[in-house]
Amino acid sequence: MADIQLGAHTIRSHGITVARFHMHDWIILVLLGIIDIILNVIEPFHRFVGRDMMTDLRYPLKSNTIPFWAVPMIGIALPVFIIFGIYFKKQNVYDLHNAILGLLFSVLITGVLTDAIKDAAGRPRPDFFWRCFPDGKDFYDNITTSVICHGDKSVIKEGHKSFPSGHSSWSFAGLGFLAWYLAGKIKAFDHKGHMAKLCLVLLPILCASLIAISRVDDYWHHWQDVFAGGFLGLFVASVCYLQFFPPPYDPDGWGPHAYFHVLAESRNEPTLISTNSLSIDPTAIDSMYIQPEGRNYLVSRDSTLLIDEMEAGVGMRMR
Repeated sequence: MADIQLGAHTIRSHGITVARFHMHDWIILVLLGIIDIILNVIEPFHRFVGRDMMTDLRYPLKSNTIPFWAVPMIGIALPVFIIFGIYFKKQNVYDLHNAILGLLFSVLITGVLTDAIKDAAGRPRPDFFWRCFPDGKDFYDNITTSVICHGDKSVIKEGHKSFPSGHSSWSFAGLGFLAWYLAGKIKAFDHKGHMAKLCLVLLPILCASLIAISRVDDYWHHWQDVFAGGFLGLFVASVCYLQFFPPPYDPDGWGPHAYFHVLAESRNEPTLISTNSLSIDPTAIDSMYIQPEGRNYLVSRDSTLLIDEMEAGVGMRMR
């Protein structure tokens, strides 16, 4: 199907209707946000860490190359900015609403899954030694050889949240969704062989990969944590995108499912067409009824040819 519009569907004209239709989805989003906050507050499982295990947990305690506050800016704010830019060009509130809703679901579902697994696994970070013994003086239980930490409690708590990587999962959830979205919008898989489109689609994935690699470089995560987090984020992003949009290789991959439902419904509804604004070829329609007095015609809109003429604004002289 061609990239068409039956008039502009803007925030002002259709925004409230679309938002009300997805009211329950927005409520679920709020609940997901609350759950994620709770998961960050509760104490994670403190996995056993013994003297012999400290050999692999003595990496230096470093600051974050990508700070925590930058992840939502890159993974959420940047895609939202691009989505709004496309909206101002296309004037399609269905695309805007479903894209933002899908993006937020992708990030929040990933966040809840990531933090739930973090709390349950309790895997120590590679720099756990210095979190546990900030002065370098280590103490262990004489019987179990378990560590007896004397560092800051909040730092130790964070030290038990290595698996999976939150930076990686959030980045791939947001930027992975953006990659899907761009692939559909620019029709990257239209079988015309434009590699420039594919490079543009892969750019968000590259950005997410660099963020993930920084977590290993900063010794905040083991490589398994980063791999699992990236896979989790990209998987959730893919599921959420396909919930709202057709696959990018689909002929209708440029728009959301909801928009095509509106087009399908509009084709099945009769519409009054004035001959002052549009001339119609009677052979292109299934039925036409001419009123005795007046110049309006009741037209059945089942014909694809008629719809194309109406949307393109092309008039044909009535015979």
